[in-house]
Amino acid sequence: MQLFSRTKQKQKSVRVMIRSQNGRFFMPGMGLWHSYWRDPYHLLLAIPWQGFICLSALLYLTINLVFAIAYLVGDDNIANAQPGSFFDAFFFSVQTFASIGYGAMYPQTSYANTCVTLEAFTSLVSIAMLTGLAFARFSHPTTRVLFSRVAVITTHEGIPTLIFRAANQRHNHILEAQLRVYLIREEVSAEGKFVLKIHDLELVRSRSPSFIATWMVMHPINESSPLYGMTAESLLATKSVITISLSGLDETLAQMVHARHLYTAEEILWNQQFVDIIYRTSDGQRYIDYSYFHEVEEIA
Repeated sequence: MQLFSRTKQKQKSVRVMIRSQNGRFFMPGMGLWHSYWRDPYHLLLAIPWQGFICLSALLYLTINLVFAIAYLVGDDNIANAQPGSFFDAFFFSVQTFASIGYGAMYPQTSYANTCVTLEAFTSLVSIAMLTGLAFARFSHPTTRVLFSRVAVITTHEGIPTLIFRAANQRHNHILEAQLRVYLIREEVSAEGKFVLKIHDLELVRSRSPSFIATWMVMHPINESSPLYGMTAESLLATKSVITISLSGLDETLAQMVHARHLYTAEEILWNQQFVDIIYRTSDGQRYIDYSYFHEVEEIA
């Protein structure tokens, strides 16, 4: 009975809840920096810069406080320091940790020299770790890819087509950009089991040699499409979600960058179309008006 109770508790402790909110599946704490508390490296990479600086300052103060207390053990460990002065011991620790060495205070016992040796090694390791973490945070590639707030299903060249927009807000080159689009929905297998199935959606154009401005992404809903025969009601009933993954080589950073987005069934509009955002001037030039990027209109 006791063994069964322990097994039950162990099984209960590894449960991960999957919730649904506004048609989106998520796990509590997913993607939040404080969910990495068991993984310190990822925590320090994911935490906001304010938190990273505060944690670094806290570590710095803690190390100096510990060594200041160590220097106070015994008598006359630090030359030219007031006996028993915590502030003198603390600032001597700061000078040692930063390798400043003013010369006004210096260790004068074997015990103090041992503490200085340990603190110097701790300083080397700490500075190397914080420098590496700061560099990893600065060098982490990011994108500024904007996706339209909604997707539409409208007729394009006589075929019902799922359409959404993407835009590169940096207006630099994302080379060999590639888009992958998936339909995720609830289904019941032939054995009567509930499954969350992922379907690939083929695009009219899934690759671009250089993604600079905008990209009109289109998936034709023909007989081979997983969306064929579906309606707005069936999308809601199956809790369907359209997931987008974009990747490419950022020419400025010379690194791969990624962006993702998703549309729930409520964010897929039927029998509407996007407002055109590309215009011609009187002298034959073209320009893009991003103020209408998210705008849709009824099909006339």
